[in-house]
Amino acid sequence: MAGFVDDTGAMVPLTSPVSRIVSLVPSLTEALALSCRDKLVGATDWCIHPADLAVARVGGTKNPNLESIVALAPDLVVANDEENRPPDLEELRAQGIPVWVTDIRTVDQALASIGKLLRAVGATDTMWLSEARDSWLNPPAVVEGRRLRAVVPIWRRPWMHLGSDTYAGDVLRRLGVDNVLSDSRQRYPKLGLGDLPRADLVVLPDEPYQFTEMDGPEAFPDLPCALVSGRSLTWYGPAMVDAPQTLLAALRAGSRLPPGRRIPDPHSARKVET
Repeated sequence: MAGFVDDTGAMVPLTSPVSRIVSLVPSLTEALALSCRDKLVGATDWCIHPADLAVARVGGTKNPNLESIVALAPDLVVANDEENRPPDLEELRAQGIPVWVTDIRTVDQALASIGKLLRAVGATDTMWLSEARDSWLNPPAVVEGRRLRAVVPIWRRPWMHLGSDTYAGDVLRRLGVDNVLSDSRQRYPKLGLGDLPRADLVVLPDEPYQFTEMDGPEAFPDLPCALVSGRSLTWYGPAMVDAPQTLLAALRAGSRLPPGRRIPDPHSARKVET
């Protein structure tokens, strides 16, 4: 039995070779499915990529069916510090199942963390990881020579936004877009629209809240809004390969204003939704 250390510094005792993995993180499920599908035996109901993945389903990320997981007799459960609940992971450990916890808050951490996990489980098909590394090596900015300030709502009723220390925030930063709430004390602060700092742009992802052309932009009538792929913005893993190009296209399209129109202060007189 070999010992490995996960992103939290915890020792993870692994059989060699690892042959039965349950993933509780959708983006990591996709990574494992592309790199060592034969080892993946279970995943959450939210693990929708790849579309043809045929494994046992074990409930949600926040409410996994622990009995179903134990019944699969995995020699490793893969989890995430933010997405999964510590009591569930502790119960699995108490059942004698090794648990590997990732903690990913930047692009560089994603590449390093997933690479370490794939090496630990003996994955061999990791070409996509090299492609993701190349994609993020030096991506261009949304606006050449200028950084944009953006607010990034992730929910409404109540309004919640991207705050500090998040993977999505680092993704945007690398594309020349600075999150106006990056210095918040919370990772996902609840703020009414009237309490937001000045911004140049609103970035509206389609997950976890599904913002659309008809649901979201109308709340920001004085600001350009970019509707972006939530998967490209928040999923580390194989989605990272095409994420820079996908996001750049959406952000550039959304940040354009008609000639002669200036980006106004979002605190200008308007009806404020809280």
